Amino acid sequence: MIVFPAIDLKAGAVVRLAEGDMDRATVYGDDPAAQARQFAEAGATHLHVVDLDGSFKGEAQNRGAVEAIVAAFPGRVQLGGGIRTRADVEGWFAAGVARVVMGSAALKDPEFVKDMAREHPGAVVVAVDARDGMVATEGWAEVSDVPVIDLARRFEDAGVAALLFTDIGRDGLLTGVNIDATVGLARQVDIPVIASGGVKGLIDIDLLAQFAPQGIEGVITGRALYDGRLDLAAALRVAARA
Repeated sequence: MIVFPAIDLKAGAVVRLAEGDMDRATVYGDDPAAQARQFAEAGATHLHVVDLDGSFKGEAQNRGAVEAIVAAFPGRVQLGGGIRTRADVEGWFAAGVARVVMGSAALKDPEFVKDMAREHPGAVVVAVDARDGMVATEGWAEVSDVPVIDLARRFEDAGVAALLFTDIGRDGLLTGVNIDATVGLARQVDIPVIASGGVKGLIDIDLLAQFAPQGIEGVITGRALYDGRLDLAAALRVAARA
């Protein structure tokens, strides 16, 4: 199982939000590249990066910071936030990003996302962000009337690398991963699932690792790392056993 340390970007700074609310941002640093190197030194081989401003604007807003992270991190960088067009996708791959994450586009233009997944095998992740079981888009500012499982099933046999499932109500709150909903999704679709939202400590990594054979590809963690509640090296060891 993969542990993805998260670097969320707002105005070039490393931040974490509470429940996806831009007005509830905690700043953890102003040097994203240095943060990426620190995660690499702890043993991370994958990063999850989000251009938060891009999520709301619908286009990249932190390009310089993302490029600096890619240059500084020796592993694979997964990027989400404002990726809505072919030019966005191809531009980020050209910049060295390993996988792109698309959420709003997946709901509003699923055929485009499927095309990108077919053209770039193993490099497109679909974000399935849930608020009370319904898909949220536009940086989680809008909640649709589409159930999570319905959106996920649209992409079966489309060649997407994974589904990134986030329980928005837990994100950044250190209340624990929604294990039931995450594993339930993995059991209902034939696509690997990445868990996100609410990681509070090593117990969450251990619990998720037990379900790796049932389709849990990885877990994203942010605030728990920044607040010192989760030791990245220990999390990587637990995940490796899965």
